[in-house]
Amino acid sequence: MKTVIRITAGMLAGAFCVGSAIAQTGSRAYDPSVPLTRADVRADLVAWRAAGYDPLDWIDYPDNAQRAARIIAAQRGQGTGNM
Repeated sequence: MKTVIRITAGMLAGAFCVGSAIAQTGSRAYDPSVPLTRADVRADLVAWRAAGYDPLDWIDYPDNAQRAARIIAAQRGQGTGNM
C-alpha cells in the first residue's frame, strides 16, 4: 500500500511541476510586470527599428516613436511580431 501512495504522490508532484512550468512560460510574453531580460530588450529595439523608429532622429521624435509603436502593436496583435 505504501508503494501505491508513493507512486501517486510522485505523479501528483510531477503534474504540479509541469503545470507550474507551463504557466510560467505562457505568461512571460503577456505580463508587463515581469522583468525583461537583456535579450528581450534587444529584441524589442530591433522590432522598433524595423518598424521605422530611429533613436537618433530627435527632430521627428514623438511622431516616429508613436508610428513605430502603432506598427509594433498591430504586428503583435496579429501574432506576426518577433516576440
